[in-house]
Amino acid sequence: MNSAATPTHRTVALIGGAGSGKTTLAEALLLRAGEISRAGTVEQGNTVCDHEPEEIARGMTLGLSLALLRWSDPDGVEHTITLVDTPGHPDFVGGVDTALAVADVALVAVSAVDGVTAGTRFVWAAAEAAGVPRIVVVTQEDKARADFRRVLGELQAAFGEGLWALELPLGEEQAFHGIADVLSEQALEYDDEGRHHDGPMPADAEAEEHRLHVEVTEEIVSHDDDQLEAYLDGNEPSAPELERSFAREVATGEAVPVVVCSAATGTGVDRVADLLCSLAPSSLEHDSRIVVGGAADGEGGTEHRVAPSADGETLLQVFRTVADPFVGQISMFKVLSGVVRPSDRLHNATTGADERIHGLFRLRGSEHLPVDALRAGEVGAVAKLTGSPSGSLLWTRTNGTARPTPQPRREPVFAVSLAPATQSDDEKLMSSLARLVAEDPTLMIDRTGGHTVLRGLGDTHVAVAVERLARVFGVHVTTSPAPVAYRETIAGNAQVEGKLKKQSGGHGQFAVVQLRVSPLPPGGGFEFVDSVVGGSVPRTYIPAVEKGARDALAAGGPQGHPVVDVKVELYDGKSHSVDSSEMAFRTAASIGVKAALAEAGTVMLEPLSIVTVTVPADLQGTVLTDLSGRRGRVHATETTEDGRARVVANVPEAELGQYVLDLRSMTGGRAELTIAPDRYARVPNPVKA
Repeated sequence: MNSAATPTHRTVALIGGAGSGKTTLAEALLLRAGEISRAGTVEQGNTVCDHEPEEIARGMTLGLSLALLRWSDPDGVEHTITLVDTPGHPDFVGGVDTALAVADVALVAVSAVDGVTAGTRFVWAAAEAAGVPRIVVVTQEDKARADFRRVLGELQAAFGEGLWALELPLGEEQAFHGIADVLSEQALEYDDEGRHHDGPMPADAEAEEHRLHVEVTEEIVSHDDDQLEAYLDGNEPSAPELERSFAREVATGEAVPVVVCSAATGTGVDRVADLLCSLAPSSLEHDSRIVVGGAADGEGGTEHRVAPSADGETLLQVFRTVADPFVGQISMFKVLSGVVRPSDRLHNATTGADERIHGLFRLRGSEHLPVDALRAGEVGAVAKLTGSPSGSLLWTRTNGTARPTPQPRREPVFAVSLAPATQSDDEKLMSSLARLVAEDPTLMIDRTGGHTVLRGLGDTHVAVAVERLARVFGVHVTTSPAPVAYRETIAGNAQVEGKLKKQSGGHGQFAVVQLRVSPLPPGGGFEFVDSVVGGSVPRTYIPAVEKGARDALAAGGPQGHPVVDVKVELYDGKSHSVDSSEMAFRTAASIGVKAALAEAGTVMLEPLSIVTVTVPADLQGTVLTDLSGRRGRVHATETTEDGRARVVANVPEAELGQYVLDLRSMTGGRAELTIAPDRYARVPNPVKA
């Protein structure tokens, strides 16, 4: 595929709640554009965008997928569109954030049956926060209980009066057969192949369509002084003129068009593609933003705008990497500026790695479409960029640092402990997990009490990661609930002696330390005090005593957990000129601290988390009652700008293992949840762990 004459390009993030028909719509657009000869279905597992085995098995999108199509508008101008199909399941919202980071427009799919759901609200807010223009497509208009007008009312109630219907369905449910074009006031009748011809406006739709035409026309001309003056003089702009003016409002987010279609029958699908080309801003009509300079950890730097010019310096943004078991790592990127060609050498301004472009291609699902160049605004992929994880910038400069503007941070709310099945799996586990996290930054890995813990946004998110770990990397693990990171602290003061005296021929081992061990306030950590006078413990051995104390605390107290918030004071001791050593004093200190913990006893500490739940106001009581049953202490309740309730509480981590799943169940998926570590507190009753 030669891109030398690539026409105007748009990157379209296809977003929406679960079950809104995004993947089926992508399939219908590809079919109508002639890119595929037959439409697959999610149920049969043969769609272009849902091609991963985990997606096919579950019948839903789990990660973003690219699908290139070419489209000729009614004037014969050819365009290219890169559809970015995204997940609707709340566990995979990272894919939505990633798609919006490179999108020129968001096509928001809303089911004509289900209407505005929690998923719709989430993706709308994400697109708004990312500053991406939106076009709403009401899908599944042919299904039973489809009701376009009800859904339009829900959209306007939820997101404001800036949503304007540019189409009305002619017929609904199984009788859906055409579309009333509000701007041109034409009726478009569709055949069985999804192609339309002009027809007379049905009498039962004429009054409603004309009323909408007047409202939309007045809205459009009110933003253009020349058009408004002509309109007031009785000269109404033509439909193409209205579209051009409306496109400017769409680009700024002042207006959101609403269209309707059925991906299953093809009715209205071509109009969706036409309006994407006429109303959505192209990749060359807006600047990208990057952060130049700053520290390696992503702090600091200055935001810069990058003009999408093919004549500019070559700059690529790697927005997703995927480990392919056959090709290796595939890096998806957007060309922010300049032109990139095979064999180009670029420097990663984010990681410092030097990369060579081995080959360029575009993606249509799992299909690779080779190209000889990609220009500013276009999206493509390349294999084997081993030093360029997601969130990297590559440029032609040989030095300097830069990174994309940060995406929203999605904190994990669900975790499992991983145990490798074999020694071979154990050896490959950490490197394979690192590659999984490079693919999906919403996953996190940590070590808790000697366990490897995988954290994600829900049980399905973590389960899919474990499946990919086995399929792609050949690493098999068993999972169990993640352990709670309990701690202990000393219950009172203790004054003890730690003594080591061994003689086995030759040099022996001798060390005596006198210690006072006492509790510190919560969060105090560890404090070591040297109060030795007179040289009873030589100065060279003092650091060894501190190390020994730390060793004992880290090894765990009488209840088997690491000990925190402790002060250890060394006030006296004894040494031997021949048999004393650093190791002897380190061991003696460890013995002494363990004796102190046994003498004074310890109390259990449990980790507390700050839990923030945002729900519709009528569910606030349900959430509060449930948090109370989890030993939660509510610190604040407030009302958000959109009228929902936000609850902030401290909850023991031990009560949160399944909370995200329980919360979704009790709220019908309408809750937003964040969980952040806070502090440790005493366990009110003995806990066995």
